[in-house]
Amino acid sequence: MASPGSPLPAGVFGFLLLAFAGDFGHSTELAFAVEPSDDIAVQERPLVLYCQVEGIPPITITWRKNGAMVMDNENTFVLANGSLYVSRFQKVRGDGSSDEGEYDCMAQNRFGLVVSRKAKIQAATMSDFHVHPQNAVVEEGGVARFQCQIHGLPEPLILWQKNQVPINTDNDRYTLLPKGVLQITGLRAEDSGIFHCVATNIANVKFSREARLTVSGSHSTVYKDPMILVGPENLTLTVHQTAILECIATGNPRPIVSWSRLDGRPIGVEGIQVLGTGNLMISDLTVQHSGIYVCAANKPGTRVRRTAQGRLVVQAPAEFVQHPQSISRPVGTTAIFTCLAQGEPPPQITWLKNGQILEPTGHIKLKNNNSTLTIYGISQEDEAIYQCIAENSAGSTQASARLTVLWADGLPGPPQNVKAETVSATTVQVSWSEPLQNTKEIIGYVLHIRKAADPVEMEYQEAVSKSTFQQLVTDLEPSTSYSFYIKAYTSRGASKASEVMVVSTLGEVPAMPSLFIKVLNSTTIQAVWEPSVKLGQQEGFKLYYRKVHLAHFTGPMLLPSNVTSYNITHLDPSVVYEVKLLAYNQHGDGNSTVRFVSLRETVEKTVLNPPCDCMKDEQSNKTSTTGIIIGIHIGVTCIIFCVLFLMFGYRGRLLMCKNVQEQLSTPQIPRSQRNATGLVLNGAARRDRDDLDMNGKQLEMNELERLFLALPSQDQQDKGIMPDHVPPDSHDETQISTLPLDEFSIIEEQLDPQAKSLAPDDQGGPLHNFSQEVPALKHSPTNEG
Repeated sequence: MASPGSPLPAGVFGFLLLAFAGDFGHSTELAFAVEPSDDIAVQERPLVLYCQVEGIPPITITWRKNGAMVMDNENTFVLANGSLYVSRFQKVRGDGSSDEGEYDCMAQNRFGLVVSRKAKIQAATMSDFHVHPQNAVVEEGGVARFQCQIHGLPEPLILWQKNQVPINTDNDRYTLLPKGVLQITGLRAEDSGIFHCVATNIANVKFSREARLTVSGSHSTVYKDPMILVGPENLTLTVHQTAILECIATGNPRPIVSWSRLDGRPIGVEGIQVLGTGNLMISDLTVQHSGIYVCAANKPGTRVRRTAQGRLVVQAPAEFVQHPQSISRPVGTTAIFTCLAQGEPPPQITWLKNGQILEPTGHIKLKNNNSTLTIYGISQEDEAIYQCIAENSAGSTQASARLTVLWADGLPGPPQNVKAETVSATTVQVSWSEPLQNTKEIIGYVLHIRKAADPVEMEYQEAVSKSTFQQLVTDLEPSTSYSFYIKAYTSRGASKASEVMVVSTLGEVPAMPSLFIKVLNSTTIQAVWEPSVKLGQQEGFKLYYRKVHLAHFTGPMLLPSNVTSYNITHLDPSVVYEVKLLAYNQHGDGNSTVRFVSLRETVEKTVLNPPCDCMKDEQSNKTSTTGIIIGIHIGVTCIIFCVLFLMFGYRGRLLMCKNVQEQLSTPQIPRSQRNATGLVLNGAARRDRDDLDMNGKQLEMNELERLFLALPSQDQQDKGIMPDHVPPDSHDETQISTLPLDEFSIIEEQLDPQAKSLAPDDQGGPLHNFSQEVPALKHSPTNEG
């Protein structure tokens, strides 16, 4: 099934819209070549408003003023080219009427009617001066400023005179601004005089009052802080006009005037000019020039400054980004016109149909801020010229497009005997019969479906073959009204729509609620559920419960739809209960949700877990805290013992190494003879080592002897005597100095039985077979000590 608002399905009828669609660009049947424009007319002089139209004749051109038709008379009439001629323009006539107003031109031919843009016509005027120049006394080297203001249409041109002579604009010290301002900088004695301004436009010429300028004294050298006499005003202008932002400053020394934008963007250089000593002029304005401009007066060489700011707003008349396009569509299809316009401020869009404002109706919709016009199910009555009017405070514009409705002779009539029957909560059966005439060219039917409460654009379609006269519409919503109608299609177009049938789907019982059981105590449970989203008004829930060994339920308890929990009390804790919940509405009961619950475990937990004894808990907490402290002490003690064990174990290891070295030492003969033999462990001659190495090893051994004293002899141990030092010539001397710890090995498993002779006898006697067994120590695999 097609989704709402989707186009006609592809396949059998997919080509229908393409067969009759065509875009012809701008309307060539009727369009404006020249439209009237805003103008300012002079009293008692002729006025011409131009209007030229292109199109297929005959074309009739008429004019309206303020929405009312302009009738031809001796003073106003339409020229042969369509322009409107006013012989003597008058702002106010004798009968109280006026030629001022908004004029538009209307053109009509057999295809439709179009209306031009509105042209605003105003009378040229000039008021009296409402600001006159004032007398001024300024010291030499200072700045003088005169101003006069006057209103008029068009904007009066203001010039200045000094002593009845026009001011020489070639003098760089004299600056004339268009708004009637005269600035004189670097005043000199010869600048003194009488000044006045002259305002001129097509309506009149007027003179202001005079003002005297007096230049006093000589140039002062007294320091003065920078000061802005006049800053920029807020301006609202239109694109392509010229903006002048005034800024005049005084001070001693003479301040430097600079300009910037408050938003930090660069002002640029294109079309930018500085008038006089600090006035900013921007020519050919664009929308991008809008912003807040800051004038700063800086004391030279310092950071002392004064600022003033003004806002510039640049408006842009409405203009089209996308024009509506003329189109042709067959009867019963959809036509869409798009009209996109831009401007500043953003323009408002209005649609006209043959010159009349188009209001949305059942099958005509305006979307996207009126930029899209959609006409559903078009008929012959919709054939017309449609215009898009875009308008803002800066101006207006219009564009037109024509809708041609294709209608061919010999098309079939509307399908007959349309019936719609409800099958289920989500299904409707629609049936019909063939049209009464022109059925041979029918290639199929299209069923149009829409919720009765939905707008036309939410309609969707289903295509049906020409031999089928019924359609089962599925996936509908329960308890909802739908409208259905049928059209027959041929290769040349569609028939008129059949009679519309409205039918409602059946209701549907609620869905199963989600049920949860909470055990509150040994005799109470709480049923909690989530309501069904399909519950209607005046409906609710039915709650049942029973002991599982019983046949009948207790209940139902009827609960309203806003209740989501219920407590069941006075239960037997020794049995299992079954709880059942269902939702109901006017269509019946829904399926139930069943849960089983036992209270026995709650009773057992209560017995096994008696109520809390606060005193016992407090004592238990104290005992627990004491146990934790004792445990920490025990752990610390264990760590200390482990460290001591490792330390003493390492010392014992070193002492064991000393004992082994005693066993591996040379026979106890005089030192001179021992040195003569030159025999040492590992078969190496100790004198082969250099003195530096011997001294280093001796130092290491001396350090070890200092840290770990040599073991006492057996006799001394027996007597309990621990000598502090063993003489070097002692018979029991340990040969640590001749065998560093990293130069010996201990044989464990690899020694043969003869190797046992390396060990001393029980009485500490000399080693036997020493010279023969020493090589074995060097080459046998060992576990290093």
